[in-house]
Amino acid sequence: VLSFIIFICYIASSAASFMMAPLLEFLLALFLFFAYASKLNEKFKGLYWPLTDFLRCVTAAVIYFAISIAAVSKYNDGASKAAGVFGFIATIVYAIDFYITFNDLVTFLKQGNSESPERRKSE
Repeated sequence: VLSFIIFICYIASSAASFMMAPLLEFLLALFLFFAYASKLNEKFKGLYWPLTDFLRCVTAAVIYFAISIAAVSKYNDGASKAAGVFGFIATIVYAIDFYITFNDLVTFLKQGNSESPERRKSE
């Protein structure tokens, strides 16, 4: 929802060149939401879905931070400033999501590392 609000703000502002990043992020988040809701992640086991979500969060946080700084500092209209402020809020939200997803990845990797010595012992 926040990405869609930022997209609308960029459309209404003079910084319309930044509108593609929030649109793509909104569509990617919508795809992952429907993939998890329709249990598509259970059908496609070859793709590690939390890693996909992790990479999406990292790139979104970095991109939103960069375009928010540019929108706030370069453009003077109110819609650009609002998009920049919402972009900073989105950066914080994606950073929190990044942290939560990172903890899931670490527990998954620890489980993978602890299983391999047991397999070696059994062999």
